[in-house]
Amino acid sequence: MAGSSFGTLFRMTTWGETHGKGVGVVVDGCPAGLSLCEEDIQKYLNRRKPGQSKYTTKRKEDDKVEILSGVFEGKTTGTPISMAVFNKDQHSKDYSAIKDIYRPGHADYTFDKKYGFRDYRGGGRSSGRETTARVAAGAVAAKVLKELGIEVFAYTKAIGPVQIDENRFSKEERDKNALYMPDAQAAAQAEEYLQEKMKELDSCGGIVECVITGMPVGVGEPVFDKLSANLGKAMLSIGAVKGFEIGDGFAAAASAGSENNDDFYNDNGTVKKKTNHAGGVLGGMSDGSVITFRAAFKPTPSIAQPQQTVNRDGKDTEIVIHGRHDPIIVPRAVVVVETMAAVTVLDLLLQNMGSRLDSVKNFYENEKK
Repeated sequence: MAGSSFGTLFRMTTWGETHGKGVGVVVDGCPAGLSLCEEDIQKYLNRRKPGQSKYTTKRKEDDKVEILSGVFEGKTTGTPISMAVFNKDQHSKDYSAIKDIYRPGHADYTFDKKYGFRDYRGGGRSSGRETTARVAAGAVAAKVLKELGIEVFAYTKAIGPVQIDENRFSKEERDKNALYMPDAQAAAQAEEYLQEKMKELDSCGGIVECVITGMPVGVGEPVFDKLSANLGKAMLSIGAVKGFEIGDGFAAAASAGSENNDDFYNDNGTVKKKTNHAGGVLGGMSDGSVITFRAAFKPTPSIAQPQQTVNRDGKDTEIVIHGRHDPIIVPRAVVVVETMAAVTVLDLLLQNMGSRLDSVKNFYENEKK
């Protein structure tokens, strides 16, 4: 299967299925000498794992990561880092009744038509469980970025019609509620809305926002590998994401140039912007200000209401999906957005180190000392 790898210099390749023996990832291109242990990865996986609250699937997985290679005596060796998370609580029998029926909103139909067969046990490679491997890789990237003073921070901006109030924004609050919202009042309102949907045997979507701070100027390429373009691909590769915007995003289409342009000014020898409508990216390259983008997630397609569909023979039928499913994907997806952004930024940052001859010369001279 093509398309299981992401990145150029910092590159990850994920493997595994939701109801197989496990899922995992091979990370290539991580610099040697980074302090790394399984706990560094686990704290990110704990934010994604199922069974955290009544708003997530009841599937019980510890998601304990095992580092199989690439680390020796607590340091990365520069060789491929292989990590695995083994499945413990898959209930494949939950899907046997629908093995020949296409679930609305899922990849069942398209997967079957492309490959001629499909893993009906929860979607196989198409399942959101594949993101476990991405989070493991992104945790490595995030630790490298931390060494460079760069932080990637994602949070739930909206659930259904409930949005956070920027005046009540609290970074510390994000990890204090089940929905990962940095606004306690909005989180309480969103929980009420979610409970209504759950009573109706329905689901809902939402928006994850991500901010990246500490970025130097000029990271990203001016043509195809724009920072914004690669972030967009990273986000849209997450199965439930249906929209991506950076800075003002779609709102920019309704503004005038005089409103949308960010004026520059000199701050003691440093070029800064008075506003940040661009979201920290100009011409596909970071401009030194905070990078801000959003990913829109669709409602969970697995709902317990009757839905109209067809089977593999093309006959009309009805389906009611049972089993253990999240009524909303967004809270567990926050860390997926965060770690995919970390992988994207680090990959382009490493590419950037060879963009100027003087940078290469400085590295070479330092290595000779």
